[in-house]
Amino acid sequence: MNSYTPKLITIFREGYSLGTLRADAVAGVTVAIVALPLAMALGIASGASPDKGLVTAVVAGFLISALGGSRVQVGGPTGAFVVVIFNVIAQHGYDGLLIATFLAGFILIAAGVLRLGQMIKFIPHPVVTGFTAGIAVIIASSQVKDFLGLSIAEVPAEFVPKWQAYFGAMASTSWVTLGIGAGSLAIIILLRRFAPKLPAFLIAVLVSSIAVVVLKLPVDTIGSRFPDIPAGLPMPSLPEISLAKIAAVMPSAFTIAFLAGIEALLSAVVADGMIGTRHRSNQELIGQGVANLGSAMFGGLPATGAIARTATNIRSGAQTPVAGILHAVFLLLFVLFATDLMAFVPMAALAAILFMVAWGMSEYERFLALLRMPNSDRAVLLLTFGLTVLVDLTVAIGVGVTLASLLFMARMAESVEIDASRGQDTDRDSEDLDQRDSLPDGVEVFRINGPFFFGVAGELLNTLRRVGQSPKVIILRMRLVPLLDASGLQALEEFIRQAEISGAKVILSGVQPQPRSMLERVELGADSGRIQYAPDFARAQDMALGLA
Repeated sequence: MNSYTPKLITIFREGYSLGTLRADAVAGVTVAIVALPLAMALGIASGASPDKGLVTAVVAGFLISALGGSRVQVGGPTGAFVVVIFNVIAQHGYDGLLIATFLAGFILIAAGVLRLGQMIKFIPHPVVTGFTAGIAVIIASSQVKDFLGLSIAEVPAEFVPKWQAYFGAMASTSWVTLGIGAGSLAIIILLRRFAPKLPAFLIAVLVSSIAVVVLKLPVDTIGSRFPDIPAGLPMPSLPEISLAKIAAVMPSAFTIAFLAGIEALLSAVVADGMIGTRHRSNQELIGQGVANLGSAMFGGLPATGAIARTATNIRSGAQTPVAGILHAVFLLLFVLFATDLMAFVPMAALAAILFMVAWGMSEYERFLALLRMPNSDRAVLLLTFGLTVLVDLTVAIGVGVTLASLLFMARMAESVEIDASRGQDTDRDSEDLDQRDSLPDGVEVFRINGPFFFGVAGELLNTLRRVGQSPKVIILRMRLVPLLDASGLQALEEFIRQAEISGAKVILSGVQPQPRSMLERVELGADSGRIQYAPDFARAQDMALGLA
């Protein structure tokens, strides 16, 4: 079936030209340059070693692009896994992580076969933002020792004891190490500000490594921390598997599968918004599952779609999954022929890279925007964030989703109105089948019926894509929408943004007080200039005539 066909096969069926190959090759090289220092840094932050991150980027990156359901998705190790991997290695050893990753691969494949790819839209936006921001805080916290060069024999895993240990060891700060870390951080920030097309991560690593070697600075490097890094790819194998080991790591396997599925599908949605395509969510899950099986067999880490690398791939001109495949090939060449160069990279430079990764993951603007939402959305956001940082990621997601569901049901109960009149609600009954009969040319109309919440948030953009040629004016009839939550609001914002890109004007018709109040919170009210409001559909049609 088409929904289970990898995008790579679809691309080759459509025809693949030499010009497309050139564009994909340029994008592949660019993404590989970005992924190289990042994979090493994530491998170390996860409690493993830099070569494990590179193996993951090569094997899983290749399989995700070759078998996934997205046209331009790039996969590999990501920051979302750092906390989970670190804890699994601490509790079950590296063999336990490999078994958990292997099991997660089968779980992802099963999820794709069972058509659970659409379930992502039932994860509320405040939950996703809360645990992503929480992971960002944990990643940044884990790098303080290497950034400052603190003398701490064993850094506690828990958040509060970790910072207590940091404050207790502040007197041991190495100013040379801090200088390397701060210099690397400054290079990344300045390049992103003034030369965003240059590979800031790689340049920071190169400059700091050269400075350490030439000046013979006494700082910790990959070579001093990991003196026996193997060159090349290992032979595929798996550790000894028993029922007892499977039972021990099964909860971690489900957590890995959940995170991989969520981040991969979120990344695919972002890619769709950037290039105007539609991914195949179930095939994407299957591709992610196979990639995690492959990564585990080669001794790698869990992998998923990487939003930042996928966006870089798109901005670099990628046309097809071949770009992601070539990114893995270029990384493989480094693993085969240049692994020895890793030894010169200072740990403080990798800490600076991970600080920037954490800053990007935090999505602070979205976090602050959600803090302006009603108390229920704020509660879900802050509770998920707090539990992620202080307790456990799995607990945070479970509690966040449960609380969001309960609050949603409560809000829906409050939004129900009982009409005591015996007559028909003519406005609701008439808002129906003939709405398109009197539409002017260049005007499209959609009627949203029911609460616009996270479960239906993505359908609006999909409907706009199915229309084909972009209209000049889009009327959204919202009289039957009693409730707009944070996720629905985000989708509506994205819809308006996509309409603006295509040159279409948006008119909202019959907006109820709660949705209107939510829109005004994000500066999409009547005075924003981005959208127009009409009291009813008839007035909206008159307004559309003047805009079309």
